[in-house]
Amino acid sequence: MQSEKLRKLALLCVMLVPLGLLHAWVLAEICIGIVDVLFLAQAGARRDFAWARQPWFILASLWWVWLVVCSTPLPLPDFAADGWPGFIQAFLIIRLILFAAALQSWLLTTPGARRAAWSVLALSAAWIAVESWQQYLTGHNIFGWPRWGDGSLTGPFQKPRAGDIYAHLMFIAVLPPAMALLARPGWPPRLAGMALAVLATITAVLIGQRMGVAFAGLGLAVAAVFLPRLRLPLGVALALAIAVLIATPLISPATHGKLVGETQRNFHHFSQSPYGEIFTRATVMGLQSPLHGWGYRGYRAACMQPRFNQGLPALGIPPTQTALSACNLHPQNFYIQAFSDAGFPGLALFVALMLYWTWLAARGLWRNPDPVRVGLLIGIINYTWPIASTDEFPALYMLGWFFFFIGLSLACAGVAPNPPFVEAKNV
Repeated sequence: MQSEKLRKLALLCVMLVPLGLLHAWVLAEICIGIVDVLFLAQAGARRDFAWARQPWFILASLWWVWLVVCSTPLPLPDFAADGWPGFIQAFLIIRLILFAAALQSWLLTTPGARRAAWSVLALSAAWIAVESWQQYLTGHNIFGWPRWGDGSLTGPFQKPRAGDIYAHLMFIAVLPPAMALLARPGWPPRLAGMALAVLATITAVLIGQRMGVAFAGLGLAVAAVFLPRLRLPLGVALALAIAVLIATPLISPATHGKLVGETQRNFHHFSQSPYGEIFTRATVMGLQSPLHGWGYRGYRAACMQPRFNQGLPALGIPPTQTALSACNLHPQNFYIQAFSDAGFPGLALFVALMLYWTWLAARGLWRNPDPVRVGLLIGIINYTWPIASTDEFPALYMLGWFFFFIGLSLACAGVAPNPPFVEAKNV
């Protein structure tokens, strides 16, 4: 009885995590911490640590241990550039790995719990979409904040965070109801399912953040591969989204400048763009310490050193210039960060972990393409896709969603071939 009460408390904390990730990061941290403590307590009480013997958890732990080692301030040259702050940040990453394990192995093992977890993710996507449209139509969101200076819609936020978060959540929220509507007889529900897919995609374009639009396009492609019934609606959604993008000079000039104008400038002169400068500087840092990198947040701490003011002659990239934003808070890409933080071993472990998580999320979907699992797979791929401008891994306000997706996806995969919201049989 006591164990069940603790589980309900932990499950309540899980349902509050998305709210915290949206508007109160401290709340998310507290809830994740409570879940981790209760999870370890019940595992110890039951002497059940089978979850820790799973290959994904072992691989994640190996990557984490190596990153902690590389971030430990040892009396060695070129080691742990950020000192003890970087070490502490690296050490605390384990809380997110444990959170995913708790979701998979303890909290989301019933259809009702999985349905509740999906619901809070869907509501989060709907909240961002509604506030984005309110800001687009009225000029301000519910909190009175206007769109960002570069034209991006901020949704329910003060700063331009809506695009990436919405793109990560969009398919998780939209695919299950859209597929349910399309499966019903008659034209009205089918038109409603198509309208839902179209509206969701157009919202991603109007938000006006480049990576959000790119992630939405990537998600459309993945959804079309696994869900044949959705191919026509997704094709219509893509065509209308392109039409909206072409029309942005008239309906939203600021969005056009952000999505088209700035993108063209960055691609035409990538090596001299801020993103190219960051890529070059972080890669040079990794190459100068290929075994152990510079520790977590080492790029932030050591980037300004003149020794890294080099180019990549083998790629024809000239030396970097700090005046062109060669240094930033993080390398803007998970894989470049993994290399600069922990060298080639850290990069290899990180790549293996991202591939393995993606494979686990996709396993069995060819035979049973459940829309809930397909949406979660797209959410995960949007994070693990290597050609992207990203936040710091794993900064909670963005990567908290990723570990939530991982935990829910693994829990859903554990009941295959049954739909994840139906009681498993023969398991």
